[in-house]
Amino acid sequence: MITPGIRYANRADIPQILQLIKDLAEYERAPHEAVATTEAIEKSLFSPIPAAFCHVAEVDGRVIGISIWFLNYSTWLGKPGIYLEDLYVDPAYRSKGFGLAFLKELAKICLERDYERLQWWVLDWNQPSIEFYKSLGAEPMDEWTVYRMSGDALKKLGS
Repeated sequence: MITPGIRYANRADIPQILQLIKDLAEYERAPHEAVATTEAIEKSLFSPIPAAFCHVAEVDGRVIGISIWFLNYSTWLGKPGIYLEDLYVDPAYRSKGFGLAFLKELAKICLERDYERLQWWVLDWNQPSIEFYKSLGAEPMDEWTVYRMSGDALKKLGS
């Protein structure tokens, strides 16, 4: 059951999804890193075997927020979970319950599908989001260090 105002994205939403991704990159002080295209978004979200999934928040026919997520897996639990890659709501619509609605929707999916975890990253300086997540009972995973490999290092390792 989808939370009111929240629905699964469709192909017609791609331009608005891409714009919100770019807006998020601007908010996170990394606009140059958002190089996704409409073609890449379509392939990732709407191929026969999608790499990711997207919910949108809609007001008066306009997409004003996105949650983009994919499945991860816990070997220790022997179960999948959801990794929330991006949650972004247009600043004009913040503090109106859309962020909470997105998280509730993902939590419902976890419960319906017997997934054990819903997790995400948040930038250290994003105090409003950190406080919001803590108010919901989310816990920081301070004992873990995130690693990433991309660009030349990835090419070198993979060749």
